[in-house]
Order: sequence, then C-alpha cells, then structure tokens
Amino acid sequence: MHTNAAYSFYDLKPDTDSFLDDVLSGLALPQKALPPKYFYDARGSELFEAICDLPEYYPTRTELAMMQADVAAMARALGPDCLLIEYGAGSGRKTRVLIEALAPRAYAAVDISREQLESSVAEFAQLFPAVKIIGVCADYSRPLALPEIDAVAARRRAIYFPGSTIGNFTREEALVFLINARVLAGPGGAMLVGVDLKKDHARLHAAYNDAQGVTAEFNANLLRRINSELGANFDLSSFRHHAFYDPALGRIEMHLESTREQRVMIAGREFTFHAGETIHTENSCKYTIAEFQQLGAKAGFRSEHRWTDPEQLFSIHYLSVPEQAK
Repeated sequence: MHTNAAYSFYDLKPDTDSFLDDVLSGLALPQKALPPKYFYDARGSELFEAICDLPEYYPTRTELAMMQADVAAMARALGPDCLLIEYGAGSGRKTRVLIEALAPRAYAAVDISREQLESSVAEFAQLFPAVKIIGVCADYSRPLALPEIDAVAARRRAIYFPGSTIGNFTREEALVFLINARVLAGPGGAMLVGVDLKKDHARLHAAYNDAQGVTAEFNANLLRRINSELGANFDLSSFRHHAFYDPALGRIEMHLESTREQRVMIAGREFTFHAGETIHTENSCKYTIAEFQQLGAKAGFRSEHRWTDPEQLFSIHYLSVPEQAK
C-alpha cells in the first residue's frame, strides 16, 4: 500500500508466477486458451482505449451517451453517501459522469492494469477532492476484501461494472462473479452494470474485426506480453486474429490462429501448434434484457431499473441486494 494526501493505493496484482501458471495450464488444454485479464498490460490498455474510439465499436460511445442522458436517474437510484466500487476502472470516462452526479462518500477503483489505474486515481483525486479515492490493483474476478474499504462509513455499497465486461465471462462464470459482487455489496447494496445486447450478427462481426486492425493488434499483444514477461518465443507473424459470433452460445469468440505447424517454448515447456489450431483468448457474451435479469436474480439480486439506447444496442441495469440478504 502507498498513500499520499489525495488517495490510497493497494497493489494486490498477481505475481509473475500466477501469470506463468495460467499460461502453461491454458496452453495445455485440448482447446488452448488464455485468460483475457492478461490483455491489459500498459500496451494492451492503450490498444483497448483505441478500440473504444473505432467507428465499428459501438459499445463505448453508446454506453457513454446513455450515461450522459440518464445519469441523474442512476444517481437517484444509487442514492447519496454511498461507497462506489468500480470493477475494471480503465480510463474512467464514464465514471467521471457518474461521480459528478452521485457525489459518493468514497470511490474505490479496482483494475488489474497497474499503470493505467495509478494514473486514473491520481486524476480522480484532483477532479474530486471531496471524495475519498482508493485504488486497488487486483484481479476483480476473484473475491475481494480490503480493510480500508470496510472502514468507509457509507450508507450503502454500490458496485459499478461498466463496459459490457460482464460478457467476458461464460454464463456460469458470470453467475459466480455476480454472487461475489452481491456479497461484497452486502444487504441493501446495489450494482450498476453495463450489458451488451444481442443484435444483428453483421454488426457484431464488424465490431470485433475492425478495418484498421486495432483489435487484431490488441489480440496479438497478449503473445507479445508472454514473450516479454515470460521469455517465450511466439512468432507473432505466424498467428492471425480470428473473431466470430456463435449464435448457439450467444457470444463473440476471439481466437489467435496458427498459420503453420510450429513449436513454442515457455519456461522450458514445449507447445506444438498445428496449422489452423487456435488459442481461445476471449468471449464476449451478448444477452437479451430478460436473460440478464434472470441471471441477476439467480445471483440474489433484484432487478430495479434498466436503461437502453434508442437502437437497443446496449443496456445498463440497476440491481439491488435485499436488506435481508445473507
């Protein structure tokens, strides 16, 4: 932990051994896979911010417009004097809009990308001097507990999870994640979550296969990071970006496809790739309004409000935790 006059910062980021273990175990699976949380080193975070501004990538601008249009109603739902806990803080563009309207007692930003998180909390501390600012570099997909968060004397806890990142989890993983979020929010708590909606397949395909190739570079950066941090020898020119929509599972799948027979060494272990074999790097599940409300109910939340844009591309859900929840 380190502090200054403006904010506190906790570094709970998993160490390199955890990264290595996840890479080795993921590449040993019959369908090779890598956890998408490792996309977000400094370069990966920069590339994701660039993706958010692409003409094909509708979620960010759509959600931001919704926040700007409906933030007063969202702030009223969350209520005054709350502790706002954001998962996947990123650059915080949408969060600024919410904090300005909400004026929370405290704001805790949780993200796995240390560099971007430190920059964001420092900026937020300057923008909102009346709000207690806490940065937590951690894997928010796991249960989280911090004494400083527990010590905040707030009327309620409200978890903010924007950006449709809930879609990176499978339905089963999303249920576990929402249960953990409900426990952290506690009885009487709340959650404000962005959820991408099912829509025309061509529009979904374009959003993950942009003409400029930024998403492809973002995907390949994961291999570049493994080379840099774990001493692997991936030949990036021998993998190509492959993203497609699976209507049966209701999700975009993102893969890195080997274009030839090749072998890769990581920490003394060899992995063989056949031509056409892929590494599954990310899911982006899409929901109907009813599907997500049902998922929230299974996790112990009550659906109170939801907002959508005029084109029904995106949704923001306000979920509450019953007072008697355990």
